Amino acid sequence: MVELIPSILTPDPSEAKHLLSKVEGFFDRVQVDIVDGQFAPNRTIDPSALEGAETSAKIDFHLMTKEPTDWVERVLRAGADRVIGQIEMMSSQIDFVGKVSEVGLSVGLAIDLGTAVERLDETILTNLDLVLVMSVKAGVGGQEFDPIALEKIKKLVALRKGDTTPFRICVDGGITPDNVGRVMQAGADEVSVGKRLIGGDIAASVENFNKALGQ
Repeated sequence: MVELIPSILTPDPSEAKHLLSKVEGFFDRVQVDIVDGQFAPNRTIDPSALEGAETSAKIDFHLMTKEPTDWVERVLRAGADRVIGQIEMMSSQIDFVGKVSEVGLSVGLAIDLGTAVERLDETILTNLDLVLVMSVKAGVGGQEFDPIALEKIKKLVALRKGDTTPFRICVDGGITPDNVGRVMQAGADEVSVGKRLIGGDIAASVENFNKALGQ
């Protein structure tokens, strides 16, 4: 069973709130992408834009930022349930995981398209709730899926064997009904999908994805 998680990537606070409202009742969890203009050339909403927003869905904040540790308190105030930090501009994976855990949230690490699985600090893998694998270059929506992600998923599946509290594996970027089956077969537990899932008729999109997944 693969969990579909809608992702929201926008610089417009009004659009972010609209999409958050639109997914209500369809999904138990939603991912909000935060890009700071340093990790990638574009910039999205600040987490403060969602402070006080009402939703029954749990909110993931995917931090595509310089020093994600510095953003933890901000996403906590914005209602985060799970915080996922890109490792590429992170000084210390241990400090990030420790900070997120300290404030009582679930924690994940993310690797960009060009980042090897081996860049993850193996000493803290057992402390993770999630590892997110980017299947496009992080920070920009609408890109095509790169199958290099499939080999990374398989490596992560092998790494977590024997772990009594294994982390989940999420794949983010370019996911469509045509390729989601391969992602599932490689071993992913979750897929994060943006406008291909929530840009139009959500019920129809969910049905198309679920058919492709055989669920």
